[in-house]
Amino acid sequence: MASLMDNLLDVLNEEESQYRELINLSNEKKDVLIHADIGRLQQITEAEQNITDDLHNLEAKRRSIVSDMAVVLRRDEGELTVEKMIEILDKQPEEKEKLAEVRKRLRNTLDEMIRVNTQNQILIKQAMEMVEFDLTLFRSMRQAPETANYGRDAENTGDLLGRSGFDAKQ
Repeated sequence: MASLMDNLLDVLNEEESQYRELINLSNEKKDVLIHADIGRLQQITEAEQNITDDLHNLEAKRRSIVSDMAVVLRRDEGELTVEKMIEILDKQPEEKEKLAEVRKRLRNTLDEMIRVNTQNQILIKQAMEMVEFDLTLFRSMRQAPETANYGRDAENTGDLLGRSGFDAKQ
């Protein structure tokens, strides 16, 4: 059981480290979004994908360790959470303290990750709104208003004003 606990602590510490790296990239992404550096944004996205892949592998490893611990403790794997394991470790205060500390750090890291991602989501939304505004403005600048010229059948001819918007002779 001690080696399983050490393995679990190692995996949780590694997960926390990977999430810290994601936070650093997300903070960098915030600056990149503000300055609209698309090339750097692509590099950050690739790095985030690599870290996400590593986190997925760590999660599988953690689940395997928890499954093994459930067998050793004769508990249902579904009910064996970190909280529950902290309760179970009452007779082993050193392991209990280590696990509680790792859980607390991981929880704080995840809370910070949520906060930074929310900020980035708002920045992306604002950037998209600005792009949409710019496109609308650009389109409207390229369209000239129709004149009120009518043909023989009393229908609008659809003639457009010149580029400047004025049709005056000097």
